[in-house]
Amino acid sequence: MNDSSEFPVTGVLLGLDFGHRRVGVAVSTVEQSIAVPLDTWLRAGDAEADALRLGEFVSEQQAVGLVVGLPINTDGTEGELARDARQFADWASAACGLPATMWDERFSSIRAETALRQSSLGRRQRNARRDKVAAQMMLQGFLDRNASIRKLQSE
Repeated sequence: MNDSSEFPVTGVLLGLDFGHRRVGVAVSTVEQSIAVPLDTWLRAGDAEADALRLGEFVSEQQAVGLVVGLPINTDGTEGELARDARQFADWASAACGLPATMWDERFSSIRAETALRQSSLGRRQRNARRDKVAAQMMLQGFLDRNASIRKLQSE
C-alpha cells in the first residue's frame, strides 16, 4: 500500500468494500468528486481468477488507484476483519499495479441497507445492491474528505 501523500489526486478511483466472499465495487469520476456504485464482485477464491477480475475493473474504468474499506470496530480498534482487509489491499495493489489506500468504512453497510430500505426495492434487490452501494458510500466519504483538505490547502 502506498502512503496517502503519493496517492493520485486526479483520475478514476475504484472503491472496494472488502468481503471474504463479495467485494462491493464503486467508481469515482475523473475529477474525484462523485462516487457511483459499479458492481458486486463475487470472489472466485482463486488468486489468479480474482486478479483477472480486478484487472478487468481497472482496465474498463481506466482506474489510477484503489480505495479499500477498512472495517474498524465501533470502539476504534482493528480486529481480524480489518487485518484481512489490509492484506486484501496489499494483494489488490500488487495484482493490478496501482496504489491502494485504506478508508474507514465503519457503518457503510448499515447506511447502505438503510438507504436501500427507503427505496421501493424488494429484499432480494436490496441484497444484490448493498455491497456496491456500501462501496459507493465509503468511496464518497474518502472523496469528500480529500476535497475538504484540498480546499483548506488552497485558502
